[in-house]
Amino acid sequence: MASRSGLSACIITFNEADRIEACLRSVSFCDEIILVDSHSTDATRQIAASLGARVLERDWPGYRSQKQFAVDSASNDWVLCLDADERVSPGLRAEIEALRGTGFEGFAGWSVPRITDYFGRFLRHGNAYPDRLVRLFDRRRGGWTGYEIHENTRVNGRVGKLRGHLEHYSYRNLTDHLVRMQRYADLMAQALYSRGKRCGLGKVLINPQWRFVRGYLLRLGFLDGWRGLVFALIEANYVRRKYLQLYMRSKGLPS
Repeated sequence: MASRSGLSACIITFNEADRIEACLRSVSFCDEIILVDSHSTDATRQIAASLGARVLERDWPGYRSQKQFAVDSASNDWVLCLDADERVSPGLRAEIEALRGTGFEGFAGWSVPRITDYFGRFLRHGNAYPDRLVRLFDRRRGGWTGYEIHENTRVNGRVGKLRGHLEHYSYRNLTDHLVRMQRYADLMAQALYSRGKRCGLGKVLINPQWRFVRGYLLRLGFLDGWRGLVFALIEANYVRRKYLQLYMRSKGLPS
């Protein structure tokens, strides 16, 4: 019979004093909480330390590298990775606790459906849901990969599917959403260009329209009401800005 596995929660932060407590309390069932902070100027580190997290301070290298550093710093081989604006729901916690009793036997990782709060209500359709991500995995068989922005996890072995939600409280308000997506688009365009990617006007014109149609119509984003429409419009604008920035770089023009 498999023995109970140790589990480390891995979180990265920067100025998350208003949200970090809820995140940390949701992973209090883990044996260890590793929090890697990139020199917050608010009380993030103090709050985390008071709640029992092991706080490490480190310069910011990018999302992927910072998250991998947190995983490498864990004491246990099984890790649960969260962002500061995410929370493990009671249902997800119960599933994870049950799996720990089996030593997570037979799998190298588990994917979870992420559900995003948007102006006081969870989005349940469109490109936002189910945003299934591998966040629980054996670090001996996987880790963070991809670009520094829009990073992802990859594991070698079988990946199971959990049903409990990872709750995502990402956007404080509309301006926060707009500014963040603008920053992500610029960072992603630079990352693509640095890896030799180029694009013509076709992607600038077509890809944003396709993103909107796919999310709002084909994936039924309209069923989320005005929230679904706003989310789909901002998402399409992110794609437009990303490819427009890449197009300008491809032409050797300032972006």
